[in-house]
Amino acid sequence: MDATDERYDDNYTIDMLIQKILTNDRQYDLSKIVTAYKFAEKAHEGQFRSSGQPYIIHPLAVSFILLDLGMDTDTICAAMLHDVVEDTDTTLDDVKKRFGQDVAMLVDGVTKLTKMPMFDKEQQQAENVRKMLLAMSQDIRVMIIKLCDRLHNMRTLCYRPEFKQRNKALETMNIYAPIAHRLGIKSVKEELEDLSFRYLDPYAYSEIEQILELKKDRREAFIESIKKQIAERFKTETFQREPVIDGRVKSIYGIYKKVFVKGKNIDEVYDKYAVRIIVSTQSECYGVLGMVHSMFTMIPDRFKDYISNPKANGYQSIHTTVIGHEGIPFEVQIRTWEMHETAEYGIAAHWKYKEGIQGRDKMEQRLAWVRQIIEAQQASDDVEEIVRAIKTDLAPEEIVVMTPGGKPITLPVDSTVIDFAYKIHTEIGHKTTGAKVNGKIVPLDYKLSTSQICEIITSKDPAKGPNRAWLKIVKTNEARSKIRLWFKRECREENIEQGKLELEREFKRYRINIPEEERPQFLADDFKRHNCNNIDDFYASVGYGGITLSKIIPRLKDKYLKMHENEPAESPSVITVDAGNGGTVILDGISNYAVKFAQCCNPLPGDDIVGFITRGYGMSIHTKNCINYRSALERNKPEELARWRDDVRWSSKTNSSIQTGIEVTAFDRVGLVRDISEILAEARIPIVHSSSRNLKNGNAVFEATIKVASTEQLKNLFDKLRRVRDVISVDRASS
Repeated sequence: MDATDERYDDNYTIDMLIQKILTNDRQYDLSKIVTAYKFAEKAHEGQFRSSGQPYIIHPLAVSFILLDLGMDTDTICAAMLHDVVEDTDTTLDDVKKRFGQDVAMLVDGVTKLTKMPMFDKEQQQAENVRKMLLAMSQDIRVMIIKLCDRLHNMRTLCYRPEFKQRNKALETMNIYAPIAHRLGIKSVKEELEDLSFRYLDPYAYSEIEQILELKKDRREAFIESIKKQIAERFKTETFQREPVIDGRVKSIYGIYKKVFVKGKNIDEVYDKYAVRIIVSTQSECYGVLGMVHSMFTMIPDRFKDYISNPKANGYQSIHTTVIGHEGIPFEVQIRTWEMHETAEYGIAAHWKYKEGIQGRDKMEQRLAWVRQIIEAQQASDDVEEIVRAIKTDLAPEEIVVMTPGGKPITLPVDSTVIDFAYKIHTEIGHKTTGAKVNGKIVPLDYKLSTSQICEIITSKDPAKGPNRAWLKIVKTNEARSKIRLWFKRECREENIEQGKLELEREFKRYRINIPEEERPQFLADDFKRHNCNNIDDFYASVGYGGITLSKIIPRLKDKYLKMHENEPAESPSVITVDAGNGGTVILDGISNYAVKFAQCCNPLPGDDIVGFITRGYGMSIHTKNCINYRSALERNKPEELARWRDDVRWSSKTNSSIQTGIEVTAFDRVGLVRDISEILAEARIPIVHSSSRNLKNGNAVFEATIKVASTEQLKNLFDKLRRVRDVISVDRASS
């Protein structure tokens, strides 16, 4: 965002806030709010934001946003004080004495865990999110304050360094926008997405913004024309209360997802224009639907009844897409006033209109997903699982699949029949043996779509349980955590054996030679990180999938190398040679050779390797799958084969960062390089060099030289890159 952007007024004052409160329909304890402001102003005295403004501007701005959502006095006070414990000498006890238990609890809920020792930034982020969710499960206002806090920070992100802009934008898109969506606070969710998108892909953002700006006058005239036509039709009907007819244009990020992500032309985005009609009763909603269909031509397969089948976040409305007399398609949304307040304010509407949520059962029902996310993290023994759960399970893209009895089940896009089974009931998931979709037998990894009818086939065997392979099939963290919990509870001894075998296999692959009696000490940090009390707990967690070895092995190898860096060569009978590029190989009975890695196949630790001797030049290391080595075997000439040596292997002292090249071929589109770079960034893989070029056939090639620890890490990266939309192939290339 350009610092000259004037869309957001940051000149907030306490007098402006007081005036806003006095003109509000709700009753507030103005004295308590002003006292909280003065307390915060004094605590933050001398502190400034990156923009150069006094820091108190930020809590004032957050309070303004919360007032628009209709939050109560204690929430506004907590917003004023939300940074005093984290950024000043004020203690939580000070807040509690001055403003009471409720305000102190809210402030504590949004205060980061900055003083806790953490292994890395990802764990710090995950622990902070976990703390917020735990506090939120007790009082939803914690998360509403945090969302408004993040919204104001995103509005003023232009004053931060570029690398922090991208990191904050990515965190907001992956964590805070999905939470706002699940809480149903549409206005906050859409603004967070648009602001994040502006920093993550400024080119695409600018392109859509320009298209919308160019058509602004025509767009506004079109919406006004539709509103007048509908209003004229309503004059002939009787309503309990005069309907309100409003118009809107789809958010920039919403259009981006349709145009760039789904590959549509902007003219094919049927819901970029929308007219909203608000009436008094549910029966009036369906009556208005009939009037709209009598006035305009309905587009088949573009009708959605979210009144009969509400979304998971409580959203209700009728959506229908029609074509106007000008030949332009537009969406019509029809809802009651109560549905409208829920759609705009989500769970915050309960404070805006009902003085808080009435009834604990209703609160627990609305926040069931919070408990599921926390349980999923606890089942995995990996605190970072909580962030991945939010990114997948709370993503706005959803499907609605029906049971044979007609019950709608909401799931994330790409969910399988196993996800569906576990969503119905844990025991049904455990006993699943097959499934029928629309009456036809489908495999267990079949991906479901909206409006399909799914029937789960279960076993009558009481001992039937899930399969470990399901962990790689399921999409939802809810299903994954239930599968893990089953193995955790039912198969501890089996898990210990399985985990021990997996660890020994990985140690052997990476040449980590730790005697069994020394492993508890060697793995002590990981015990703490994954909530394990002893080595058996660690083995069991690996066995049931709670700990993913591919994530921790690079760190364990680094630790092992540091422990042995001053030790002599591995054996007097072998020679350890640095082959360049960060790799070290062992040559049995071979000496006086310069050694290098072959560019034709780029060997990595974990590859089976051979050496090729070139007189006068030394030895080049190839993979056993290299086309040059395979060709030599096929030619079977003794004098040539004598120059190939298979008595070379990787040394345990091989560096954990080795350069290799990758080549990604894909259909050319805007945002492709951003999507690929995001995968590399999330995998924490250093990029030495990258470039992209267009091919004559309309495809594009992205090439990069990266640093990886092993073939296993490269394989995991390739799996993720192949899932990027429009990617055709991913291969190793020359460095």
